[in-house]
Amino acid sequence: MDHDSKQEDKAAEVQARRPVMAILTIEDDILLFRGNRENFADIINTGRDMGFIVYVLTVKNLNLSKSQLVGYSYNERDDLWYNQHFPFPDVIYNRIPLREDELLPSVRGKINACMKHPRTQLFNPTFFNKWSLFEWLRLSKTTKPFIPTTKRMLSQTGLTQLMRRYNYLYLKPVSGKAGKGIMTIKVLPEKSLPYRLRIQMDKKSVTYNCATIPKLWTRIRKQSMGDAYIIQQGISLATVNERRFDLRALIQKNQRGQWDITGVGARVAGTTSITTHVPRGGSIEDPEKLLVQSFGEDEARKIMIKAKNTSLLIAKQIERGSGQELGEMSMDLGVDHTGNVWFFEANAKPMKFDEPHIRKKSLERIFHYGLYLYGRKKTKIGGA
Repeated sequence: MDHDSKQEDKAAEVQARRPVMAILTIEDDILLFRGNRENFADIINTGRDMGFIVYVLTVKNLNLSKSQLVGYSYNERDDLWYNQHFPFPDVIYNRIPLREDELLPSVRGKINACMKHPRTQLFNPTFFNKWSLFEWLRLSKTTKPFIPTTKRMLSQTGLTQLMRRYNYLYLKPVSGKAGKGIMTIKVLPEKSLPYRLRIQMDKKSVTYNCATIPKLWTRIRKQSMGDAYIIQQGISLATVNERRFDLRALIQKNQRGQWDITGVGARVAGTTSITTHVPRGGSIEDPEKLLVQSFGEDEARKIMIKAKNTSLLIAKQIERGSGQELGEMSMDLGVDHTGNVWFFEANAKPMKFDEPHIRKKSLERIFHYGLYLYGRKKTKIGGA
């Protein structure tokens, strides 16, 4: 018996020397926990290969005063999720999937407590708010040139003023995701119904032609259902075969805790879609190929370098503006007909990139940065 308990103690000690990462999500009465299970399984498998103990942890099971927590792991052979006790995490990777879950007072309270806690390091504390992003980026001379004119959608008067300046506008929900709720306005002065409003539905868009600004405003208000929106200068994007495309950059921190480009993909808009998002009918393409088709080889190479440099500048400024520790973000960038690069949005919790080389590197980067945080935590505790 003594021998067995000694063996168990030794095993626990060996286990405790390995860095521990918890993937934080929210509990679910039926499914145990919420989130993209396929993504969580990939993260767990990559972490194990890289010497980590990794598990899914719900906010409910996150108890900051315990040394062991109940978490979930994945058995690939049986395709099953099971719960067991795991060591308290050195690093917590926030993947709470829905904005409304993250805003619950109990959830925010726990995230804030983790950020002050000496025993763990949490990264990616919150979703981004689109309005805040543009506010932060306007604060810096280096990032301001890449930002389309952006205002809050507050009144018919404000909308009218922007329509005088730009004949093409985007309306985006402040808390939107994957292109949901986006609208565009085109002003066509020569037409009898000069205001063309397009509304993004699931995979197609619906168009309304309005005779007057009050009619247009009524339709917009009805569609936005009281949600907070921003109005943005529409950028005429580069096209291939008359289909618009934009770039998706994934920026993550590396093992030195510095921002780095993990990869750049491209998305081509569906024939009837406002956005290039794949769930809305967009398709995945090779960015170099699209840029070469649009601009020729030399110019394409310059644009790609500019897009990567811009992504890094923006990531640094977003982190500065947020005043929080961030570990990764994805970014939508547009390239207009003249080759200028524009910033459209950033996501604090990037969706899976389907390009295999970007996907593999993105999973490994989570743990490279995890190791950096783990090393910093040990130093912090050692010096305390």
